[in-house]
Amino acid sequence: MADSSPATVLSSATQRCIDALKTADSLGDDFSHACDLLLGALRDGKKILACGNGGSAADAAHFMTELLCRYKDDRPSLPGLALTNDGSFLSALANDYGYDQAFSRQVEGLGNSGDVLVGISTSGNSESVNRALRTARDKGLATIALLGRDGGAAAGISDVDLVVPCEETARIQEVHGLLIHAFCEYIDSTLFNK
Repeated sequence: MADSSPATVLSSATQRCIDALKTADSLGDDFSHACDLLLGALRDGKKILACGNGGSAADAAHFMTELLCRYKDDRPSLPGLALTNDGSFLSALANDYGYDQAFSRQVEGLGNSGDVLVGISTSGNSESVNRALRTARDKGLATIALLGRDGGAAAGISDVDLVVPCEETARIQEVHGLLIHAFCEYIDSTLFNK
């Protein structure tokens, strides 16, 4: 029987995390393009929207919290909105229209040309996220997709796809977290010399 002690589990998870994080280096050009879209929107007084399901919903909320509150140092609040945080809206929409429209309906009402939508899906097959990305594109928003595996059905919908080529959901989420923090570092260092 394989050793499943806490130390062995931690060591194995750490190594798989390191291996997944190394894939982020291959995203350099696409990451730069995504940073340009985010920075351009913020410089133009536009906002960033983000959505995802499950752990990706938490990542969307985390990213928007970093913008609205702060990442590391004190600085002015930046306009960001997580489309995952309104339980009343989400339950009403799921009941009245079906959950696949959970984020696209919000993009319809809240998104404006020049804003950016960041859609997060570890599989790329989340119809609620993919529909939001298509709606955003149709409304003139820039779109960035944080994806995993091979990008799934979301591949090619957005202006920029940042695909973590890993099969393990937890490892994909760890790289997505790195990308979110790297976005924040770039935005803060560029806008505020932090």
